[in-house]
Amino acid sequence: MGVYHAGSRAVQDRVGVRGRADQVGRAVGETLKPVAAAFLELQPLLVVGAADPVGGAVWASPLTGEPGFVRAVTPRRIAVADGPAAGDPLAGALAVEGLRVGTIVLDPRTRRRMRLNGRTRPDRGGLAIEADQVFSNCPKYLQKRGAYERLPDRRPERPRRGTELTSQQREFIDAADTFFVATVHEHGADASHRGGNPGFVRATSPRELVWRDYPGNTMFLTLGNLLGDPRAGLLFLDWTTGRALQLTGEARTEFGADGERRTSFTVREAVDTPSAVPLRWSAPEYSPVNPDPAH
Repeated sequence: MGVYHAGSRAVQDRVGVRGRADQVGRAVGETLKPVAAAFLELQPLLVVGAADPVGGAVWASPLTGEPGFVRAVTPRRIAVADGPAAGDPLAGALAVEGLRVGTIVLDPRTRRRMRLNGRTRPDRGGLAIEADQVFSNCPKYLQKRGAYERLPDRRPERPRRGTELTSQQREFIDAADTFFVATVHEHGADASHRGGNPGFVRATSPRELVWRDYPGNTMFLTLGNLLGDPRAGLLFLDWTTGRALQLTGEARTEFGADGERRTSFTVREAVDTPSAVPLRWSAPEYSPVNPDPAH
């Protein structure tokens, strides 16, 4: 298939950006160029999104390691030294050969991000992904965090599971400036990023989240996927303590007459893991293009 499927095309046409999307789509390839391979090997965090073959729930999961734990072994394949931590919702799924996955690498130090979508392949001692799509996105809405330290003694605690959000989890979401979203379609999966000043995403009830869809790269991969399949997985990270809050459920986007878009997410299950990520980042410098959440 091409860069875009019917869902993405439908959203592009509705918003009137098909021509711009065609231009952006020319940057999508099937191979990792040397600059992309070098970027990967500098990163300590990779986010993977997929649908669990057992039950079909879509999740987004953080994978971490020393820089170099993700590397390009061929122009079309990356190897990841370690899989998800025990208890992660995708721990078993990523061992399935041919699972469609989306990945995103986000570097807060440089406000760069790269996405690779493809299929899992057997790999001794870790995870390998064969690329179908490789591309970078602009730095819009990325918060800059100038430095991090790796804490080797930090270990994931027992995950706390539930079917709705606690008051503390709702506060955590309301204070977030970044989250990741995984979506799927008939022929693949995608992992993307959403960012803004705290308050840009809100937990409006124990089962509902809402955020405004800010203008972006016009590809509409996430919204296009949701148009055909509402399943989605969200990942919120505490960039200081390493906490990971993973949510799975369904998301739908409302298109306003004024062109504004709002996405609502209904929680089906939550997995909250203290100390899941052994990284402690410096305080954020918010992107200068972040809209004011109050407006």
